[in-house]
Amino acid sequence: MMFRLEFKVRDYECDLQGIVNNGVYFNYLEHARHEYLLDKGIDFAKLTEDKIHLVVVRSEMDYKNSLTSGDRFVVEVSVERVSKVKFGFRQRVVRLSDEKVALEALVIGTALNERGRPFVLPEIAALMPEE
Repeated sequence: MMFRLEFKVRDYECDLQGIVNNGVYFNYLEHARHEYLLDKGIDFAKLTEDKIHLVVVRSEMDYKNSLTSGDRFVVEVSVERVSKVKFGFRQRVVRLSDEKVALEALVIGTALNERGRPFVLPEIAALMPEE
């Protein structure tokens, strides 16, 4: 089942055109990823304490429809393997009033161990569908 986290657009997230500023979507996506990981028992802050850093190495975002102040929406999250040392979060922002997709994204990341070497965290690998 797809992880979904609900949000509501706040006035200050909108630009002069009255739509959500494109940079704000990064915040929505990041918060949803962190909540997804917590929901799966992976604590981002605890990993950092353990000298394991989850880092974003690439973001691809396709803007489809604009959100405006007061819109309720969900951010959907799933994870997939991208390479031996990278994983990808497939994310969508969906307006709840009409189920229109506002944004589709692929955020690619890796984990860095205490020596700075990339790897896929076993806990994240366990969330990925079998190839």
